[in-house]
Amino acid sequence: MPRLVLASTSPRRKELLDMLHIPFTVCSPKADETIAGSMSPSKMVKELAVRKATSGAELHGNSCVIGADTIVSIHGDILGKPSNKEHAFQMLKTLSGQTHSVFTGVAVFFEGAIETFYEKTDVTFWELSETEIERYIDTGEPFDKAGAYGIQGWGALLVKEVHGDYFSVVGLPVARVARLLEKIGFPIFKQYE
Repeated sequence: MPRLVLASTSPRRKELLDMLHIPFTVCSPKADETIAGSMSPSKMVKELAVRKATSGAELHGNSCVIGADTIVSIHGDILGKPSNKEHAFQMLKTLSGQTHSVFTGVAVFFEGAIETFYEKTDVTFWELSETEIERYIDTGEPFDKAGAYGIQGWGALLVKEVHGDYFSVVGLPVARVARLLEKIGFPIFKQYE
């Protein structure tokens, strides 16, 4: 069976891929994450996922390599990871009481071919007071996350509704990844036969 590689250093993506109960290794992709010009969120996350998967494939020859990228979009603006406390505060203030979209793109490089898809999930926040935002920032959780929050941690307390794939908001739509792996011939469920 070919080796499975996750081209991501995200601990959340690793935890989600662990749900498939198959062995895999993790590598740190050396991909340029800058995007020149304007691009839709769906195209952006797929492009960045392709770059990560391709970078991982260059390091791990005959493996099946998964790359992924997640962004938050609200009112046409893309929110990446906050650079400091003030930036995190502004992002969370923007998301307060609003519905935003989380896009996660996935690329799988296997046997010389690459398959991509994206998931879009809409998330609505409660109306947040400045004190609530400051308390959340003080947890330290916002700083390595797109949109300045992690739905799987303290950030869950900010969320009123989720419409779509919860795991995609965390960073990897694991059920759809499993189906794609099966489709391209990487045997996920064979170990149980």
